[in-house]
Amino acid sequence: MMTPIPAARFDAYWRLMRFDKPIGILLLLWPGLWALWIAGQGHPSPYVVFVIVLGTVLMRAAGCVINDYADRDFDPHVERTKLRPIAAGEIAPKSALWLFVALCLVAFALVLTLNGLTIALSVPGALLAASYPFMKRYTHWPQAYLGLAFGWAVPMSFAAETGGVPFIAWEIYAATILWALIYDTMYAMVDRDDDIRIGVKSTAILFGRHDRLILTLLQALMLAILGAVGWQADLGGAYYAGLAVAAGLAGYQQGLIRERGKPECFRAFLNNNWFGLAVFAGLALDYALR
Repeated sequence: MMTPIPAARFDAYWRLMRFDKPIGILLLLWPGLWALWIAGQGHPSPYVVFVIVLGTVLMRAAGCVINDYADRDFDPHVERTKLRPIAAGEIAPKSALWLFVALCLVAFALVLTLNGLTIALSVPGALLAASYPFMKRYTHWPQAYLGLAFGWAVPMSFAAETGGVPFIAWEIYAATILWALIYDTMYAMVDRDDDIRIGVKSTAILFGRHDRLILTLLQALMLAILGAVGWQADLGGAYYAGLAVAAGLAGYQQGLIRERGKPECFRAFLNNNWFGLAVFAGLALDYALR
């Protein structure tokens, strides 16, 4: 007879995978849905949508686990992360590694039900997810590397839906990299003081007092790329209305980070979920009205 897992231990693993904070799932999911709807011209395969969504949930959980494993010596010294399960001693690092492997294997089993190109693309995707947490030790651009990892759902979505990865997919991927660079810099602005103290690198540190200006330029560039995507995909007014709402949200985020207060920077980061939803809502509505 199997011994049931104590509730406290289950809760620790739940928090380790960040299922108590679904914002990361949503930020990872929106670009995959943008890609699926464009690849499927508004009618993607329900099974492909199921696999991409569930795979996104599993790989985001895996990413959180390997991130906390990599940061186990840093997290106890950062106010926002010192109570994470590994940092607080609730879960052993070795147990976290086994959980990471298990999550990746389940996600890979899902991908094996898709076509060969999607299976091949899953390998660099897994390597990006596994290596991202270590980048902050070596470069001030871990936020851009996060974009490479988070955005990999875009070429995989096109490959799963169409069997190929056209140029427009790489444009959406580029926009997604910029988006992750934007919202993760806002997130890093919350930890900037602690990161400087413990020697962790980030774009928030690199950009310094020019952070708001650079983020504004990145937001404008991302919106321009998404506008070009709409033109190439022959999308109409509903899509551009969604982009207009997203642009308004980008402006709102700039207002939040104006004084660089930690709570406001975190709120700006969270607000990016609505940015992603606005783009998807415009996209889905545009196809629905055809």
